[in-house]
Amino acid sequence: MSARPNTAVTTVDSAAAESADPCCAAPLPVLGRDVTVPLVTGGEVTYAALDYAASAPALQRVWDDVAAYAPYYGSVHRGAGYLSQLSTDLFENSRATVAEFLDCRPDDQVVFTRSTTDSLNLLAATVPADCQVFVFETEHHASLLPWRDARVTYLNAPRTPAQAVETLERALADRDPYGPALVCVTGASNVTGELWPVRELAAAAHAHGARIVLDAAQLAPHHPLSVRELDVDWIAFSGHKLYAPFGSGVLAGRADWLQDAEPYLAGGGASRKVARRADGGVDVEWHTTAARHEAGSPNVIGVYSIASACKALTEAGFDSLVAREQHLIDTVRAGLAEVPEVRVLSLFGDDAPRVGVLSFVVEGWNSSHFAAALSAEYGIGVRDGLFCAHPLVRTLLGSDPQDPGECGAPEAAPGERSLNAIRVSFGAGTPDEHVERFVGAVKELVRDGAQWKYRTEDGRCVPDRG
Repeated sequence: MSARPNTAVTTVDSAAAESADPCCAAPLPVLGRDVTVPLVTGGEVTYAALDYAASAPALQRVWDDVAAYAPYYGSVHRGAGYLSQLSTDLFENSRATVAEFLDCRPDDQVVFTRSTTDSLNLLAATVPADCQVFVFETEHHASLLPWRDARVTYLNAPRTPAQAVETLERALADRDPYGPALVCVTGASNVTGELWPVRELAAAAHAHGARIVLDAAQLAPHHPLSVRELDVDWIAFSGHKLYAPFGSGVLAGRADWLQDAEPYLAGGGASRKVARRADGGVDVEWHTTAARHEAGSPNVIGVYSIASACKALTEAGFDSLVAREQHLIDTVRAGLAEVPEVRVLSLFGDDAPRVGVLSFVVEGWNSSHFAAALSAEYGIGVRDGLFCAHPLVRTLLGSDPQDPGECGAPEAAPGERSLNAIRVSFGAGTPDEHVERFVGAVKELVRDGAQWKYRTEDGRCVPDRG
């Protein structure tokens, strides 16, 4: 293509990037960083978005890149016009950018999806019929639930990384050695933020003739990823956690199962050739490339936003991003440790490395009530509930993992015990002030109680404005 929209945008402040102390680097510019919200006690405050594990704010760089491209938007792959060719070029270049970001192998395929959940459901639809799948109970539901047509072995929550590897090795040693097998594991827990021993689990899987897929939804925004170094067969992640909006995701990895399976969706784009038969039926020849599982008009803007985010994080430098995030983690953990009533949830112990995700409970508080007070009285957005990881949270809370629960807050009035937790999460766009305000708010609420009255409405604790 001879001409392209100008999408070059400065990603980070050069002085911050060159700082000798990476912990002092400025946060990356994100949308919403200046948004103010009203407080129930009066006045307004800049919103502290501390729910990155659910959806991270879009990087300003990503938004600017998308805005620069938007006038050039066109249908991909099937248009002869200039804008269609430009969009096709951008779409496929985005695929190459993602492959580079993940350090994929030469023969790996990058398939664009709607989310991590969509990616793992796509993979689940491609596993051989006699495949046995191994999943720890600690997984997010996106990893725990898609394997409905396979034989699934659910593994108990390990209490150390070494125990995770040992548990998997024992389970794989007992499996049918002649059938295909797949291990599904998270890279970083969406509940505790703890890093899992992915490379060691991959080695164990391959030693027993199994394959492994990595749920990197919580890992990709925080740490550099290498499919080759981790030696995983597939990797899945979501754009909306990687500072890219628009409902897009990625499944990247080995092509053979993807090529051998029926298309995830049947329709235009997935089909290479369609012809009527003499008997009145239809013969279809499906694509063998990633297009096989990308039927329909793709989310070009969503795909481009992922590629833009990948470039922005790479250019900012993961060494600096990781160091700064560790500074924020240390600030939160040190502050919570000063409050005896707070218990931080952990599988692997206090010293386990983690990303910027921590969940906790507060003695004497309903978690929904505590989260509501953080929002209404301090302008701090966190999450409460079971975080779509019900068995894990139940295990961490010491309740029966089989107890029912909802992703949101259960019906429990302020002051009543609830079987859910509070999650604070942050990342590359989080200012120090936000986590400092959070720590101060936790201390004040535990010491002084809420300033406002709250009630339960539709399963959530909300300020009583009556």
